[in-house]
Amino acid sequence: MRAILSVSDKSGLVEFAKGLGKLGFEIFSTGGTKKALVDAGVKVKSVSDITGFPEILDGRVKTLHPAVHGGILAKRNLPTHMAELEKNKIGLIDLVAVNLYPFKETVAKPNVSLDEALENIDIGGPTMIRAAAKNFPHVLVVVDPADYKAVLDKLSGGKAELDDRKRLAQKAFQHVAAYDTAIAQYLRSDEDGFANEITIALKKKYDLRYGENPHQKAAFYSEEIAGGVAAGVSSAKQLWGKELSFNNILDADAAWNAASDFEAPAVSVIKHTNPCGLASHKDLTEAYRHAFEGDTVAAFGGIVALNRPVDLKTAQEMSKTFYEVIIAPDYEEKALELLKQKKDVRILAMASQKGKAKTASLDLRRVSGGLLVQTPDTLAEGTSSWRSVTERKPTEKELADLSFAWKAVKHIKSNAIVLVKDAMIVGMGAGQPSRVVSVKIALDKAGERSQGSVLGSDAFFPFPDGVELAAKGGVTAIVQPGGSVRDEEAIKVANKYKMAMLFTGIRHFKH
Repeated sequence: MRAILSVSDKSGLVEFAKGLGKLGFEIFSTGGTKKALVDAGVKVKSVSDITGFPEILDGRVKTLHPAVHGGILAKRNLPTHMAELEKNKIGLIDLVAVNLYPFKETVAKPNVSLDEALENIDIGGPTMIRAAAKNFPHVLVVVDPADYKAVLDKLSGGKAELDDRKRLAQKAFQHVAAYDTAIAQYLRSDEDGFANEITIALKKKYDLRYGENPHQKAAFYSEEIAGGVAAGVSSAKQLWGKELSFNNILDADAAWNAASDFEAPAVSVIKHTNPCGLASHKDLTEAYRHAFEGDTVAAFGGIVALNRPVDLKTAQEMSKTFYEVIIAPDYEEKALELLKQKKDVRILAMASQKGKAKTASLDLRRVSGGLLVQTPDTLAEGTSSWRSVTERKPTEKELADLSFAWKAVKHIKSNAIVLVKDAMIVGMGAGQPSRVVSVKIALDKAGERSQGSVLGSDAFFPFPDGVELAAKGGVTAIVQPGGSVRDEEAIKVANKYKMAMLFTGIRHFKH
């Protein structure tokens, strides 16, 4: 029996090779893998001993040879294949253990050159993997060091069954597919538009107890992105608490996205992916208090995210309310000790992603039979491009709150209405089929706090009734995209109540 071992990830390599040697395998290898085995005292030969040809082109060509691929691809149950091998003096290869050049790690380095990236595109490795996986009934293919022990155990027991070989082959093809996806991502990273064909590489982080409901199975995958790690909760580290649920992860993602959209200290409180509380303040504890006050009832059992490390004072305030998940960049030691006294809370820390995190270039939405693909809603906006359309212009304070409202409404499900006062949400209406109903819900939630508030709307008002209702509820200024055929009617109502209204020209639907 003969095996080829050629790996970038050398975890468990020596032990695996020694195990194969004890089982009677003749081991062949290349380059750094061969050196690692020789240094460990493992008996190993060069692949050149199979091919009768030296490695050439600085190692670019070493396994691309009929003596290698004939030995892998031959079907043992076909006499014609076996006769051809004998005629050409080609020996069988029974096991291929290969994993690939570190392309993703290479292109993640700062200022990596195109030449360096291209040199880390593996050619011989994927070819051997695919050949062995194609012929899996006869050849074992191993791409994951985690499988070494199981393979040795199977071989020691007599043989690897067809189901075992099939599982390894599936894993091998997926390994190569993910690798090719990273290369394609890198090569199209500076292109605009949508390619005719795309693939997405996902790596399972862990299984979940169930999905949105107990009868649904679920798992959590992180997206593999060439040149970095995926920004967001997939890279969060859990510091405390029981395992996260499907819904916990959805809400934690929404919470983190909302809080991290602000440069100043900000806190978001999420219920069913919508911010029921969101506030910004120079003091983090005050930001938390204001976010909590957005809806003190809905906050219970919600998800809270902070865009600054949690200090003891803020932790003391948060500990007064039950939250399913707390997520922040970091925690002071005493703050973490205090929060851990709540046994049912999950505590997540966002690992530093400076220089590493990359927002996925595409936003993907599953529909039956396919995917909708769009660029993320990450448009950088400033108030300088906004247009004042009413007789009264907003005051400086109103403009500050309108700017906050416009950022906040982007994170609320359409039809989205948000009422803001002193850089905090005081009322919110979301997901209603009618915009005026969202206004009514936001006003009802705000109560007396609607007096002197400003309103943000993710899309235009199709009728002036929503503007009139807001004015009667004490709203003094509105920011909205504009663009309705009834804009003039909305402006007329705003002028009637001496409201200020700004048009952004940008819509922020979130379905």
